[in-house]
Amino acid sequence: MNTPRLLQSGIRELSCGAGVTIVEPCNLYECTLGHEVFVGPFCEIQKGVVIGDRTRIQSHSFLCELVVVGSDCFIGHGVMFINDLFSTGGPAAGRRDLWKSTNIGNKVSIGSNATILPVTICDHVVIGAGAVVTRDISSPGIYAGNPARKLRSW
Repeated sequence: MNTPRLLQSGIRELSCGAGVTIVEPCNLYECTLGHEVFVGPFCEIQKGVVIGDRTRIQSHSFLCELVVVGSDCFIGHGVMFINDLFSTGGPAAGRRDLWKSTNIGNKVSIGSNATILPVTICDHVVIGAGAVVTRDISSPGIYAGNPARKLRSW
């Protein structure tokens, strides 16, 4: 019988500001959290991710490499960020040069189970639960659907 290779979840090489709260278990490594950030359980935040001050990340969310989230944001439960668009017809298989970045502005709220492809989202945006964001958002407002579309302005 074969013995599996076991990898432990954990927190390592984390840079964070004052007043940060992390609920374990979670997997955070080589990322940066601003002041008063909250990270719920069962989240993974990968290498190089930057999270702005007072941002809240709810349980079961995944923030992959090349993601930057602004200040005063809310990331709902089960939000998935994607950096590989399968541009070669399949996974980039370690070819980081094929990965794309995501930039989230300040005061952005992303509803539960949304999927965020590599895009830029401006300040003051609400993304509805279950939305799939496939294009940049450059105008404040409320967006929902698959693909996400603007429902109304502020």
